[in-house]
Amino acid sequence: MIGIAVFFIVLGIIIKHGKMYFLMAGYNTMPKEEKAKIDIDGVATVFRNAMFGMALLMIIGYFLADWLNNPDIENITLFGAILIGIPYLLIKSNSNKFKIDKDKND
Repeated sequence: MIGIAVFFIVLGIIIKHGKMYFLMAGYNTMPKEEKAKIDIDGVATVFRNAMFGMALLMIIGYFLADWLNNPDIENITLFGAILIGIPYLLIKSNSNKFKIDKDKND
């Protein structure tokens, strides 16, 4: 479980700070005109924050399960983090907040 959490942390860092935007589903296949209409830095920040949040929940679950000697807690936090994190990521990153309106900027 710690390995998955570390993977999410690394993924969040390389998407946001390594600017590896091609790792975000759908962005890589967009035409250049569509990519220009998206605040990719804002979307990358959402990805980083969501990945860090899911990793934090998993790490807390791991240590809580170890402390209480109950492995079920580890599984619950793993699936809980994913079931909360993925929909949050999808809804937030596809919101109008990150769409650039060219007409307003002209």
